[in-house]
Amino acid sequence: MEGCPEEIAKLGEIQTGVQDVEPKKYPLSLASMELLKSHGSGLNGERIHEPRLEPLSMKEPTTRLSTEDIMRIAGQRFIQSSSQEVDVMPMLGYPFDLSFSGLSSEEIEDIELVDILLASAEKVSKREFERAGRLLRQCDWVSSKTGNPVQRVVYHFSEALHVKIDRGSMGSGNKVSTKDIFEVVMRPSSVAVAYRQQVPFCQVEQFAGIQAIVENVAEAKKVHIIDLGLKYGVQWTALMQALATRHECPLELLKITAVGTSSKEIEDSGKWLVGFAQNINLPFSFMVASISDVLDLKKDQFKLDDEEATAVYCEFFLWTMIGQPGLLDSLMGVIRKIKPCIMVVIEVESNINSPDFVSRFIEDLFYAGAYFDCFEACMERDAINRFILESIFGQAMKNIIVSEGEERRVRHVKIDVWRAFFSRFGMEETYLSMSSLFQADQMVKNFGREKSCTLDMNGKSLIIGWKGTQLHSLSIWKFL
Repeated sequence: MEGCPEEIAKLGEIQTGVQDVEPKKYPLSLASMELLKSHGSGLNGERIHEPRLEPLSMKEPTTRLSTEDIMRIAGQRFIQSSSQEVDVMPMLGYPFDLSFSGLSSEEIEDIELVDILLASAEKVSKREFERAGRLLRQCDWVSSKTGNPVQRVVYHFSEALHVKIDRGSMGSGNKVSTKDIFEVVMRPSSVAVAYRQQVPFCQVEQFAGIQAIVENVAEAKKVHIIDLGLKYGVQWTALMQALATRHECPLELLKITAVGTSSKEIEDSGKWLVGFAQNINLPFSFMVASISDVLDLKKDQFKLDDEEATAVYCEFFLWTMIGQPGLLDSLMGVIRKIKPCIMVVIEVESNINSPDFVSRFIEDLFYAGAYFDCFEACMERDAINRFILESIFGQAMKNIIVSEGEERRVRHVKIDVWRAFFSRFGMEETYLSMSSLFQADQMVKNFGREKSCTLDMNGKSLIIGWKGTQLHSLSIWKFL
C-alpha cells in the first residue's frame, strides 16, 4: 500500500490494510477530553525507580511544579470549564474548584497560559478562526522562546496554531517542514554532542540496548551489526570495547553495515569508527548499504556470512514510515529474510498519529512539555544548542498540528502498536536482562537524574520518561 489517505490511522494504530474511520465529531471532542484525563493518571506497569510524586497540597513552597504538572492542572481546569459549558474558556479568574492555594504567581500564570492555548486549539478545531486568533494573541503576550519551559512550549505551539489558522482561512499554504528532533540529534554536530552529553535519554537507551546485543552474540566469533539509519555511530564504541575484552571467545571480526540515504555523513561516521577500532586492536569492517528509498533495500546488500551472528539495531527509524505502511512491510520482509539473532528497537512512546487534530495537539503538548522541562533541568536557558533543539521541536509541532494526509510525516505510536505490527512477521518480544536494566539505571545515576528520568516496564519493554511522562521505548525482538 502506498500513499497516506487522511483515514490512514486512528490514534495509536498503524494501518494494516483496513481503512480506519474518521472519529465521530463531538462538540467538545470526548476523545480529546479522555486524553487530557489520562495524562493526569500517571504510568502503568512495573516501576524500576519511583519518581517523586507528591500531592499538590503537600508541595513545599520551594518546589516548583513540573511542566507536566502545569499541563495536567490546566487540562483539568479546561475539562471542568468545558463541562460547565462556559462560552469563552477558560476565563481567567473563573472560580474553578481546583484551588491555586500554595502555588507561586509564576505557576498560576503558566497554568492560565496553557488554559488559553487549549481553548484556542479547541476553537481552531471548530474552525472558529477569529476567536482562536484572539486567544492566541493573549498567548503571544506571555509566551516566549527564552522564558521558562511552559512559556517556551506555548510559544512554539502558538506559532503552529497561527499557521493552522492561516491555512484554514486561506485554504492553502506552504508545505510544513518534516524535520524531526531525532533527525538532528543523531548526526555529528555540536547540537548532537550537547544532546548526548547533557540529556540522559540517548545514553540510557543505547547502553541498555547494546548490552542486550553483547549478551546475544557472546559466543560468536564473527559479529555483524546492521544499523538502520545510522547517523552518529558513537554508541558502537561501547560494543567495540566490550568485544575487544572478550577472552574466552576472542573475536575474529566485527562488521557494521550502515543503512541510510546520506552517504557523506555515514562514511564520515564509518571512518571515525574504523580509527577507533584500530586504536583498541579490534578486527573491524565497516560497510554502507546506501539507498534512496526503503523499497530499494535487499538482503544481498549486506554480504551475510553463515558463520556470523547478526543483530539489527533500529533507533528512531521506523517512525519515519508510519505514514507509508508499504515501506514498513517491505523493510520487515527484508529483515525476516536476514533473520537476525536479535533486533533492538528504540522509538518514541507517544500516540501522535491520530487523524483528529485536537488529539494530536494534546498528545504532542504533553510530550513536548516533558522534553522542554528536561531541557530546563539539563541545559542553560541561553545555551545556543538548547535554542536549536527547541526550534527543531517547533518545526515538528507545525507538521504534526498543521499538516494532514500525506504531508503529515511526523507520526509516532506506542509500544503496544509496534507489538501488534511485529507479531505479523513472526517476531517475539523478549525480556531485557538484569544487566541491560542495570546499564540503563547506571546511566540515569551518572547524569544525576534519579528523581526525574523515570524507568518503567511495559510488559517486556523498557519505557524511558521524564517525571512520569512517557517519552521513549526500548524493546528487544527475536524471530520465532
